[in-house]
Amino acid sequence: MKDKKVLFVAHVDGHIQAFHIPYLKLFKEEGYVVGVASNGDKIFDYCDHKYNICFQRNPLSPKNIKAYKMLKKVLDDNEYDIIHCHTPVGGFVARLANKNSIHYKTTKMIYTAHGFHFFKGNNPVKNFIFRTIEKYAAKYTDILITINKEDYENALKFKLKENGKVEYVPGVGIDTDVIKKTKYDRNKFLDDTRIDNNGTTLLLSVGEINRNKNQEVVIKALAKLPETYHYILCGIGENKENLEKIAKEKNVFDRVHFLGFRNDIFSIMKCCDIFVFPSKREGLPVSVMEAMACGLPCIVSDIRGNHDLVDQKGGYVIKLDNFENDLSDILINKKNHFDDMKKYNREKSKMFSLKAILSKMKSIYGLE
Repeated sequence: MKDKKVLFVAHVDGHIQAFHIPYLKLFKEEGYVVGVASNGDKIFDYCDHKYNICFQRNPLSPKNIKAYKMLKKVLDDNEYDIIHCHTPVGGFVARLANKNSIHYKTTKMIYTAHGFHFFKGNNPVKNFIFRTIEKYAAKYTDILITINKEDYENALKFKLKENGKVEYVPGVGIDTDVIKKTKYDRNKFLDDTRIDNNGTTLLLSVGEINRNKNQEVVIKALAKLPETYHYILCGIGENKENLEKIAKEKNVFDRVHFLGFRNDIFSIMKCCDIFVFPSKREGLPVSVMEAMACGLPCIVSDIRGNHDLVDQKGGYVIKLDNFENDLSDILINKKNHFDDMKKYNREKSKMFSLKAILSKMKSIYGLE
């Protein structure tokens, strides 16, 4: 009897490490031979075979032709029962390589779209290009998984393989058990960040510091708030210098705290009061789910993904074009509602727990 085999594909090792280790473990426990194909030389737990494929983030890079050839050889040499591919480039190349593989008819191809690159409010030309690419690749897909409702509705318009289907799964799962057990010390955190502990309100954003994450609107809103409000940013990125400049111009530099990359995010979340997420584009933001699980009220931009997570019982969803003014208004005039939101978000976050998502994925994989 031949071994059952599964291959996970993503364009970089970091994507596998960040999101898919529990899924590799799941398949190992089910007796599968587990493979990973991604760009990098990292060795993963629960992985039997690692293939370093030269995927490039830029879909037009000539190296992706080489990546296609490398991956097709892997597929021809191994008769995989399931291929689960992720990320735009990894997902497209994997489906094209599988289409031309000698094992195409016997392999179940699953693709998770972690936020289509066509969406409301995007450049129409870019939307046309990315929609066309996704529509083409969908023809060679057995199961197309979307992580937000807007993408789900768009995917339903695609023609998949015969008997193919579109599924909605809200993310890859957050470890609510670890979050629940995480300890924190607000007084120590305030001391470490040199913030006065006197009626202080801590706003928090977690994520890469770039223009898409849009943290500058929070800094501008901070200038309209009492001096007891401080803004904590966890993450690194090329836009830090610009944000520091804005903070100085608005005379709030001493109330904006850049903590860089942190391994203690859950502890920091529990030390803060309100999670603010003004991003311009998302698939389904993990940091918002984690903040909810930590019991934070969430104030987020009205975009795809965000409004899948946050409702009026757990926070506020506000328009991008007036985020600065609406944020300051909410923090000054509606803060009495925040206590009820904390408990509600903790409870709602169970929908996105790793346990709940793994259970749904087991059904999709056919492991039940």
